Amino acid sequence: MSVYKKLMQARVKLQATKIGKSGHNKFAGYSYMQLDDFLPVTQNIFAEIGLCGIISYGVEFATLTIIDTDGGGEVVIQSPMSTAALKGCHEVQNLGAVQTYLRRYLWVTAMEIVEHDALDSAPPVEEEKPKAAAPKLEKVKGKDAAWQITIDEKDPGGFANGLKECTDILLTVSESVENVNAIFQTNRQLYDKLKEENKVVYDEILESFKTRKASFQ
Repeated sequence: MSVYKKLMQARVKLQATKIGKSGHNKFAGYSYMQLDDFLPVTQNIFAEIGLCGIISYGVEFATLTIIDTDGGGEVVIQSPMSTAALKGCHEVQNLGAVQTYLRRYLWVTAMEIVEHDALDSAPPVEEEKPKAAAPKLEKVKGKDAAWQITIDEKDPGGFANGLKECTDILLTVSESVENVNAIFQTNRQLYDKLKEENKVVYDEILESFKTRKASFQ
């Protein structure tokens, strides 16, 4: 069986599997699949059929190479590299966000996963009007450490949303329970501030910490 026939077989098997959509775009109002919705099922199918997927990141392209572990053939899927500029996040945190999104998109393309069309659902883009010079922003940040988060208090997105967004990115790139603990301890003063100002978002972040810890156990 060629690698192309195996890949097609894997796609059909995945389509016959009931997969949920845990991601939700609250602005456009639609749900979408995240990596942990379909990747574990895909890996099981690949192991059964005899395929292996390898992700690599270059300066210009991100690449998913699907290898036939029996015959040695391969299928290569590429996407141009991109950038991210998340509020208050370091360069390495933004890099982690880019890699996470590109990894998801490569697998969605490889497995021909059909999703909601985000472009059709997005509101029309309005021409941005010139704005008056903004005042100098005040910043709050955690301890000076590897997992430090810095937030602009006067950012239009708000302190609570900015902290939650950065926390989600850090948890996504964390690799152990120790990393998760370090994220919380490094930015403890930010979470204490959030607890006083917005208990709802604070509880959501705590739940994200618990979920990420559980994933390593």
